[in-house]
Amino acid sequence: MLQLAAKIQVATETVARQYTKTPRVGLILGTGLSGLSQRIEDQVVLPYEQIPHFPHSTVESHTGQLVCGTLAGQNIVAMEGRFHYYEGYSLQEVTFPVRVMKQLGCEILLVTNAAGGMNTQYNLADIMIIEDHINLMPENPLRGVNDPQLGPRFPDMSAPYDRDLLQLARNSALELQIPHHTGVFVAVPGPNLETRAEYRMLKAFGADVVGMSTVPEVIVAQHAGLRVLGFSVVTDMCLPDALEPVELPKILEVAARGGERLARLIPKVIEQLT
Repeated sequence: MLQLAAKIQVATETVARQYTKTPRVGLILGTGLSGLSQRIEDQVVLPYEQIPHFPHSTVESHTGQLVCGTLAGQNIVAMEGRFHYYEGYSLQEVTFPVRVMKQLGCEILLVTNAAGGMNTQYNLADIMIIEDHINLMPENPLRGVNDPQLGPRFPDMSAPYDRDLLQLARNSALELQIPHHTGVFVAVPGPNLETRAEYRMLKAFGADVVGMSTVPEVIVAQHAGLRVLGFSVVTDMCLPDALEPVELPKILEVAARGGERLARLIPKVIEQLT
């Protein structure tokens, strides 16, 4: 059986044969947020099925392809659809594309997600710039024997989201007059949504939004030495005393509205990268 480093190399070589430039920025597009990929110029598109060792996306709203090209003057590789623990994948499989992005040459990872809002100050389709997270996943993508070629045994998580990038995102959102917040994302395994009592608990923990992704990718990005910037789109309100059943079409509609805001904000951030 191939070791992780060997799998990364095989997948990287496959992508590099199709996309010969060196990307600086990796982008993970979450539920309902794939519209941003249409802004990528000079596209080279690789379905996940064509990349060795890539999982296959099973979520209805995830296209399942890697889009390489140029966005706001930077070479970029974007995941149009991500993978989740609840799909049955291990977290090492979920985060494998982040490893490939690093091997391709990426220095920065921008990660987006659709999330449930627990902060009463938030509104539907608002953007939350992630300043910290809480990990409630039942597994860790770094569990097992550590390969020092990929990163340190005990990566530091005192600032998993790059503070300079965070400030750049804040300034860009203000300049574009995009409603936004900064806050804490909590990751849960899913696929079920939470009970009223669980939402109360998560809010008491200090979380502003909740979702089923992102944190594993951020952990691996930190392990690999990537600078990280994260965004959540508030797609439903998770207020225990006013909780209503969630309907996926409504979530996707709200995610698309938030995605339009991110489609303006993210290129603004990327064009100012130094």
